[in-house]
Amino acid sequence: MAAKRLNYLGILQRNGIVSIAQIKETQELANQTGIRIQDALIRLNYATSEDIARALAEEYGKEYVTLQGVQIRPAIVELISESVARERNVMPYEEDGETLKIVVSNPNDVDTIDRIGFYVGRPLEIVVSSPEAITEAINNHYSQSFGESADSMMQEMTDTAIDFTSVESGGGPATTDLTANNESDAPIVKLVNHIISEAVQLRASDIHIEPFEDRVRIRLRIDGMLIERDIIPKRLQNALISRVKILSKLDIAERRRTQDGRIKLTTGDKELDLRVSVVPTSHGQSVVMRILDKDNIRVNLTHLGFAEYDYRKFNQLIRRPNGIILVTGPTGSGKTTSLYAALNELNAPTRKIITAEDPVEYYLPGINQVEIRHSIGLDFARVIRAMLRQAPNIILVGEMRDYETASMGIQASLTGHLVFSTLHTNDAPGAITRLVNMGVPPYLVSSSVIGIMAQRLVRMNCSKCKKPYTPTDSELEQAGITPEMAAGATFMKGRGCPVCNKGGYRGRMAIFELMMMTSKIREMTFKQASTVDIRNAAVSEGMTTLYWDGIRKVLRGVTTVEEVMRVARIQE
Repeated sequence: MAAKRLNYLGILQRNGIVSIAQIKETQELANQTGIRIQDALIRLNYATSEDIARALAEEYGKEYVTLQGVQIRPAIVELISESVARERNVMPYEEDGETLKIVVSNPNDVDTIDRIGFYVGRPLEIVVSSPEAITEAINNHYSQSFGESADSMMQEMTDTAIDFTSVESGGGPATTDLTANNESDAPIVKLVNHIISEAVQLRASDIHIEPFEDRVRIRLRIDGMLIERDIIPKRLQNALISRVKILSKLDIAERRRTQDGRIKLTTGDKELDLRVSVVPTSHGQSVVMRILDKDNIRVNLTHLGFAEYDYRKFNQLIRRPNGIILVTGPTGSGKTTSLYAALNELNAPTRKIITAEDPVEYYLPGINQVEIRHSIGLDFARVIRAMLRQAPNIILVGEMRDYETASMGIQASLTGHLVFSTLHTNDAPGAITRLVNMGVPPYLVSSSVIGIMAQRLVRMNCSKCKKPYTPTDSELEQAGITPEMAAGATFMKGRGCPVCNKGGYRGRMAIFELMMMTSKIREMTFKQASTVDIRNAAVSEGMTTLYWDGIRKVLRGVTTVEEVMRVARIQE
């Protein structure tokens, strides 16, 4: 009797890459978020794109090829045009008589295979590689990486008589499709579309367009680090900024004041929102576009990176009937993601949840979200007053930035509501001092706040190229890692590969510091004890600091000592 044929999940399990429990968790995440199981495996770091591609190749009886370092003959590359290769993410590989080998990432994509067969007009043989490897091969062989593509577009602008003032009239569409290939689009339109598409492809969180005296610099923030991508000639500055402002529905004639706008767009199967900020500088208007990917917010508490003990405490905390829960940290530390994960956990038909945000970054189904509009007097305090007349169970206040907002949030918590909010402080104990400094009486802080969580984001080792390594004694001593801790650790470090852009890191994970308001901490708050004393008391009662939560992840091989030291140095 023939053995039962395994699908790719069974192959991954047989090869020891994933367990049955991990497959079940992956399927649950895919069902909750609507993403593919392969994408869920990668998001949970249970398998890499290469692992999945190898398993798919085995499932369908196809050859797996490694494209890194492979040079494909120009005559073969020319058999499929660049636009078709990029649209379908396929790469011509080699010829075998009349048969053309093409590389795909999904050997079961019948539509793509049929279309390519019709396009080339000859028999095809399918081989398999990962999507990232195919994209890199397309960039290498078609000579259309980001900088070269921008150069070619700018050359087109030079060679064509274009009236750049034409882009400064009319309004932008409600939704822009970056994948639409309209040959009549002006080169400046193609350039902006390409900048945004490239940023999405590289998983950037921000696009920075920065004017200087003789050039315009484009930088992307990837995994929290800014990377310079291209230089745009100064003569294209006004046209470039005007195009972005048209998409954002901003006033293109206003160049002296700050402006904020929003772009809604689609690229591939993704729907994205871009939050646009325009600030006048001495050399022109500087633009930052923050990319808000809805898929990134569809997370639950188990995927945030909590240690088991902290996860249990936080899960119990958010199920309290009333009180204030604060999340602290600098801009870009993942506070919004953590709060939305908590709201997703609590979101049910039996609960009414209202948020007040400035601005609303992500739209959550089933939750009433109010956007703050200072221009018409709709500020946090006024919204909170109105919220309480809506009889909510749970309130989220985007930020407690002044006494009035903090006072209203505290009053809401004391009248039977569970309140979530954020503060910009360096650690959890510092939030108490900040509230008191705002003018909130210590007795109100001690009676209303039930928990404070500080967090940061650290870059994770690239799953593709991470290798075990042995840190030196001086490195261990500087990090505070004892020989006993090191003996049971698995230290890993990324070596750098095309998947992580040679950086050794890919993706980020949160590290946490969760301080519960115990009776001792409440008493110290009431007596206005110093932040240092409150911190020492919290640690003595079992609080794990940001730094040591990061070190726990270092010992598991998730990140490196250098990365934890960068974002959460040991506090004296």
